Amino acid sequence: MNKRLLTILALSWLCFSTMKAQWDVQFSDYTALKSYYNPAVSGTDGKLNVSAAYSMQMAGYDGAPNTMYVGVDAPVYFIGPRHGAGVSFFNDKIGMFSTTRISLKYAYNIKVGRKGRMGVGFQGALMGEAIDPSGVKLEEQNDPAFPSAEVRGNVVDMGAGLYYYHPQVWLGLSAQHLANPVIVCGETNEVEVDRVYYLMGGCNIKVKNSLLTLQPSFLLQSDLDSWREDFQCKVVYEYEGKRFYGGLGYSPKTSVTFLAGGMFHGVNLGYSYQMYTEGIGMLNGSHELVVGYQTDLDLFKKGRNRHKSVRWL
Repeated sequence: MNKRLLTILALSWLCFSTMKAQWDVQFSDYTALKSYYNPAVSGTDGKLNVSAAYSMQMAGYDGAPNTMYVGVDAPVYFIGPRHGAGVSFFNDKIGMFSTTRISLKYAYNIKVGRKGRMGVGFQGALMGEAIDPSGVKLEEQNDPAFPSAEVRGNVVDMGAGLYYYHPQVWLGLSAQHLANPVIVCGETNEVEVDRVYYLMGGCNIKVKNSLLTLQPSFLLQSDLDSWREDFQCKVVYEYEGKRFYGGLGYSPKTSVTFLAGGMFHGVNLGYSYQMYTEGIGMLNGSHELVVGYQTDLDLFKKGRNRHKSVRWL
């Protein structure tokens, strides 16, 4: 069933000259990958941030989706302390389809109150789509509805966002694929990418007389035709430089997610398992690994940089 199911889905998409891409990839540990959703995050916290994620969805199915993301962002002090920049690479593959995106990000942020900062960000990207039918057997090899060999296409993509950051609370609003780009692959196939909106936020709640901090958060995404809601709460334990966390996430009518991780030798490692509550079943969920590193990057300060974990907000 597994390989046949994915093959049928892929062939049905290709039966139309224009395919619709309605959702970006949803990462389970979205709070560790905020710059993936919102370019305004870049450099807002005044630190160099490096993050990477690898996700394997629908475990046990041949040709199931697998996704890789790597992002770097930092303040640009040689221009001014209010400027931030970032770069990221994204690759997603499902069956015969492969999507890549290389993005450049810029953010301008201002101080709000004593500890808060507000960022406005823009993103430009080169987005590519490849369709490779080499692993699919067709009854009619010369069917014009399907490419006979691998075809590729590229298009310029754009995004924008707003982001408020405070040590105790954060909130972001962003939009990706602002121009609804259409990727032309070969002579007969097109991929239309819908605009997607994101609203995400969270806070830190220190548990009185303990070493624990609660970090509830949410992520809402929509293309204005449909919605997805994700709610999550992490419990963070921190003592003498050691930090560990566990958490639980829930997406109505979609999944339950279990998260765990910690800081090891200055590097944050996190793992999550997303268990689907409908459709393919509990044992065919998604595995995700997140790696992050963060350090101060103020070139005007003397002395060595201090190393800390990736964003915990």
